[in-house]
Amino acid sequence: MTEAVPEGKATSASRTTLSSIMTAAETNLLGTVHGGVIMKLVDDAAGAVAGRHSGGPAVTASMDEMVFLEPVHVGDLVHVKAQCNWTGRTSMEIGVRVLAERWNESTPATQVGSAYLVFAAVDDAGKPRMVPPVVPESDRDRRRFQEAEIRRTHRLARRRAIRELRERRLSEGYED
Repeated sequence: MTEAVPEGKATSASRTTLSSIMTAAETNLLGTVHGGVIMKLVDDAAGAVAGRHSGGPAVTASMDEMVFLEPVHVGDLVHVKAQCNWTGRTSMEIGVRVLAERWNESTPATQVGSAYLVFAAVDDAGKPRMVPPVVPESDRDRRRFQEAEIRRTHRLARRRAIRELRERRLSEGYED
């Protein structure tokens, strides 16, 4: 028995922003906000989008292209903006932009990072479940969808090439 494909959902249906003020508790040895703190915020925002888009639980399958453009400082108000860029049968690519601004100034926020995460929708038993197709609404959304397809192709090709290399090395008698 095959599952029916759920009705598509617009990109805006699950888009979200998570905001947080950075405190001294989040700093690293250099006195700036630890990259891991930003990565957790990215994962949290992306997880909210994945859950909203899929209509239930979703788990992080991978994070790639996490880029830190500028340091984040104590007192910065960090905004993590996330949206579903692409969907497969049971997986979703969530794009995330990280912006920061001083908590007490009215200057525009600056982009300080970005990332792409892949989430898998799961049922109560932890098994993959189908997700609704994402329906891009704007030219920007359509561009993001097309770029996400390219990233997916590269992820799958990289995984296949690594598996083939390991199998070849094992057949040649190498043990890793």
